[in-house]
Amino acid sequence: MATTTMSFLGAIGAAQREAMEADERVVIIGEDVEANVYGTTGGGKSRKDKGDFLELFGANRIRNTPISEEVIVGAAAGAAMTGLRPIVDLSYSSFLYMAMDQFVNQVAKNRYMFGGQASLPVVFRSAMFYGLSTGAHHSDRPYPMFMNVPGLKIMVPSTPADAKGLLRTAVDMDDPVLTFEACMLWGLKGEVEEDEYRIPFGQAAIAREGTDVTVVAIATAVPEALKAAETLAEDGVSVEVIDPRTLVPLDSRTILESVAKTGRLVVADPAHRTCSAAAEIAAIVVEEAFDSLKAPIARVTTPDTQIPFSPAIEKPLYPNRESIGEAIRRVTGERGASVPESPQGIDDELSTQAHR
Repeated sequence: MATTTMSFLGAIGAAQREAMEADERVVIIGEDVEANVYGTTGGGKSRKDKGDFLELFGANRIRNTPISEEVIVGAAAGAAMTGLRPIVDLSYSSFLYMAMDQFVNQVAKNRYMFGGQASLPVVFRSAMFYGLSTGAHHSDRPYPMFMNVPGLKIMVPSTPADAKGLLRTAVDMDDPVLTFEACMLWGLKGEVEEDEYRIPFGQAAIAREGTDVTVVAIATAVPEALKAAETLAEDGVSVEVIDPRTLVPLDSRTILESVAKTGRLVVADPAHRTCSAAAEIAAIVVEEAFDSLKAPIARVTTPDTQIPFSPAIEKPLYPNRESIGEAIRRVTGERGASVPESPQGIDDELSTQAHR
């Protein structure tokens, strides 16, 4: 199949364009979508045309909204229940909290509450601006909160190809989907199929095969884990890197099969440590593959602290190739590991640094 080089943002734009060309029920609403402020509703490569979405599809299908997350989410839910398939651009993930009642009590519950008479085929896009010195109000990674809400599907792509394929699947679903995009990956470029394709939810990607240790990585932790794996390979440590791609549904089978092969697990998750995706993945492995483990599970996460504005303090908080590499060395018993023996100690140490 023919491929082209696309950025992460460009792949999202391509998926949205394909969806809108394929189905007139697909609409895009959100903050500043008419003006293409974030680069996903204009330009790019198309089989039919080039140009802004507003010009191509008209004001009935590309519409700005008031800056009110509760109103946007509620309107999108109603539109989905009456036959449209909205893609909603909510900008910052940190602002999802202002629409929690709509997400939890309407979007997630309405199909159940109405006995299946109504579907909610709606996709909510939001961007995680962590790592960019945007301060505590803009740097959250809240996907674990929504994993706890039955009725919502959660995707966290880490490559342009996955961003496009997963989004095409999400738009076609009759369930509400929340997609969390790490802004630090927006400029990442990769080969993407030019033709339409879809990536099934609940199907993890084995980003790198290995035999000594399994690393399950999420969002920006994926490229960092791959860098760590390259470095460890020079020391003879074979690292398997798994990207879940979707957290709900979670492909636990691929993770368990990998742990059964390697006997060791490191989970790298940019969210806060407590009740994180890393915690859920670790619990699943302990419950279902404990006999395979040759060493304690290590979690490399962000400490339970507010995110500072200072780049020098913020950057070390998130999983990076060094902290992931040290965790791998610890669980494999390699010399040179300087991370404290207790997994909690990793975060305690970083949290102490953040408060100095």
